[in-house]
Amino acid sequence: MCGRYFQQRSSGDIARHFKVTGSITNLPPSFNRAPTQDGLVLRRHPETGARHLDALRWGLVPRWAKDPSGGARMINARSETVAEKPAFRDAFAKRRAIAVADGFYEWDQHTAKGAKQPFAIAMADGAPMPLAALWEGWRAPDGTILRSFTILTTVAVPELAGLHDRMPVILPPEAWDAWLGATPADDASLHALLKPYPRQGLAVWPVGARVGRVAEDDAGLIERDPLAQPPPGLDDPSPTFGD
Repeated sequence: MCGRYFQQRSSGDIARHFKVTGSITNLPPSFNRAPTQDGLVLRRHPETGARHLDALRWGLVPRWAKDPSGGARMINARSETVAEKPAFRDAFAKRRAIAVADGFYEWDQHTAKGAKQPFAIAMADGAPMPLAALWEGWRAPDGTILRSFTILTTVAVPELAGLHDRMPVILPPEAWDAWLGATPADDASLHALLKPYPRQGLAVWPVGARVGRVAEDDAGLIERDPLAQPPPGLDDPSPTFGD
């Protein structure tokens, strides 16, 4: 699952990393991005092929929805059924995207009730984390367009299953063109991209409980919790986030 993530880089840094050639939306960094908030999403223009980086609302609102309220429940889509579910299948076929994060948060499900230990999970090399996503445009009665997105999930690698049995789909660079539609790919090829990311490519470390409060949003949220006693294998060195 992915219910909270962080973006510590600027829009400009992210645009350079993903070689964005179109317009860039300046969305300030956030260390505690939550559902219904805007997040940076990489999309490919179907006619020009240019990569665009835009701010879309997290929580997909299907085109046929009567109102946008249900989007808060559609922050994630299961990769195994995304091509079949009415809310996602059209977007899977036509509107695939990459949600850009620097990492996400997960809570240890095996701790005592009411005291679950939060963890930050990022790329081990400190690179931006490209999450498989879908986007949609919903037209309001007044004619305005709400563009929203959802993050795809898959089964968690065994080493992270103690935190949650699901994890977001992280796309390696060689998968970006196919996922964004720059190169042809059938359904089978696309589903083959939606697999768990290897544990050795990730850094996992315990963080403080403040991250559980949406109102908290500062760089201290991704700092290691010195009082935490995480299970073996879930206490990697924090990565250095470069450009």
